[in-house]
Amino acid sequence: MFLVDLVLHLDKHLSEWIGILGNWTYIMLFGVIFIETGVVIMPFLPGDSLLFAAGTLAALPASETGFQLNVVVLYIVLALAAVVGDTANYWIGHKLGPRVFNEKIPFLKKEYLDKTHNFYEKHGNITIFLARFIPIIRTFAPFVAGIGSMSYGKFISYNIFGGIVWTALFIFGGYFFGNIPFVRDNFSLVIIAIVVISVLPAVFEVIKAKRQQPATPKSEIKKEASQADS
Repeated sequence: MFLVDLVLHLDKHLSEWIGILGNWTYIMLFGVIFIETGVVIMPFLPGDSLLFAAGTLAALPASETGFQLNVVVLYIVLALAAVVGDTANYWIGHKLGPRVFNEKIPFLKKEYLDKTHNFYEKHGNITIFLARFIPIIRTFAPFVAGIGSMSYGKFISYNIFGGIVWTALFIFGGYFFGNIPFVRDNFSLVIIAIVVISVLPAVFEVIKAKRQQPATPKSEIKKEASQADS
């Protein structure tokens, strides 16, 4: 419930933290984005919505938040956090190796790994860029890339490009559009919309994969049933 309240009222909570922390806000936000992208067991932290809310508040004067965030500094800090986070995640996956698919590691859901692996197999190296815009897969993609055969040279180029575009889209989206009266009056709904739109590609992939699975012939079903009875 705390996490739900945090996400739905992210603008209010973040505004309070900005007023308390001042310049340390940049460090706090760096930490959240780094953990969300760099620690494979923390995919549930807000990413897209946090960037949008931070950009929105950066457009407000200090009289409203208690401290004036510089949107350029904010962007540089969080883009760096996104790139460094993915890099750390890549090397964690590289060191752990393929055995994570066979061992039960606490807090590491195998189904997320499998879905990300399938996504990676389908889209190839560009997955590192595409995954930036899909929650959960965003956290697992660099980890799976590290486990697989993707060289670090290829990974870092997609990583940097993805981190730059992802943070720019949401931070400057919030900065230029977050304070439009309709958006401010319905900020919780906007955050929900961002989350829903972000997860839609993953939902479509799951539905598509299920539809593509060959149906088991009735003869096979009857055969399995007879074997079970015997």
